[in-house]
Amino acid sequence: MTTIQGYRRIPGYVLHAYGQYYRLLKKAHPITLTFSVTSRCQSNCLTCQIGERSQKGRFKQNPDLTLAEIEKIFNSLGPVYFFNVSGGEPFLRRDLPDVVDLAVRLLQPAIIHIPTNALAPEPIERHCRDILNRNRKKGLKIPLTVKPSIDGVGKLHDYIRGVPGNFLKLEETIVRLKMLEEDFPEFHLELGTVISKYNIDHLDEIEDFVHSLGVQSYRNEIAEERAEFFNKGSGIAPSAEIYERVLQRFAQEIKNHLSEKRALTRVTETLRLKYYDLAVKILKQQRQVIPCYGGISNLHLNFDGELWPCCVLGYDHPLAHLREINYDVQAALAGSEARKVLKFIHGRGCYCPLANQWYSNVLLHPPSLWRVILNYFLVDRTGKKV
Repeated sequence: MTTIQGYRRIPGYVLHAYGQYYRLLKKAHPITLTFSVTSRCQSNCLTCQIGERSQKGRFKQNPDLTLAEIEKIFNSLGPVYFFNVSGGEPFLRRDLPDVVDLAVRLLQPAIIHIPTNALAPEPIERHCRDILNRNRKKGLKIPLTVKPSIDGVGKLHDYIRGVPGNFLKLEETIVRLKMLEEDFPEFHLELGTVISKYNIDHLDEIEDFVHSLGVQSYRNEIAEERAEFFNKGSGIAPSAEIYERVLQRFAQEIKNHLSEKRALTRVTETLRLKYYDLAVKILKQQRQVIPCYGGISNLHLNFDGELWPCCVLGYDHPLAHLREINYDVQAALAGSEARKVLKFIHGRGCYCPLANQWYSNVLLHPPSLWRVILNYFLVDRTGKKV
């Protein structure tokens, strides 16, 4: 499947999401499935407590889904456009290529995305190469994006991530993955920073370092207090005013280099421009500024089989536990608990700047989508509108 062929599937997902939102259709057909493949993580991040809880064995009573269980779940869901792998640390799962192989066969994603803490450079490269080779053997060139985290340069990164020597591992991972890009044109390396109170004054340094590497794509997302991260009340996020100033600079940097990007990267960058605008409005106004399709356009499968509308609501507002209903996603979303959660979301009972969800929300909001289209076609090399 080529990138263009993948894009042609988007209108069908959009129309289906409208049908579900207005209760004309019942069957789930999400644009994005995020799957936290494991609870395990070696990091001890200041912005997230998953690693700490994992290392203390607090998830042992809820083991990771097996391949057989995952197959049942994927089979009950059907095709998605975007398969987003999450964790814990995804590459700690030794059978990760098998998990992705199941997704390719049963979910038929147009794009696969995997973040990483970059603490295991050799296994990360090996797993990625395995995934890409398996797809090639099927005659597929599905875009695979891997995003190592960079929350600082040098010791600052190690401090925020809670692991001495992490930055050196990150540099090694970047070198290995850049070499992988040379062998597989469908492979994309990007870097991502979680903007928190710990690195808000060091973003220029991080950005300069990223650009010095020649990495095509660089994501910035605001640190959030999520049920998924067990970090509520931590006060890790900068103020909306500070975040707005930061994002204005990042947006201009995207515009300056937009015309130089490859097709897939250019699409994600133009989506990101609109996301930045919405994120600031959400934080300032503390409400959904356009409708949220959480639980419809996007679903989140937790490592133990709990199904969520998103990772922000996560444990607080689950849709169902799939281990208790024969791993059937469609049955889960038809249940009373799921209907209650969806009513809460679509009644604007919550708000957040979760990037993954808001990319889908933009696609489902015609005025925002039109802005994305204009950004894609009407920005020249100086970052000015044509």
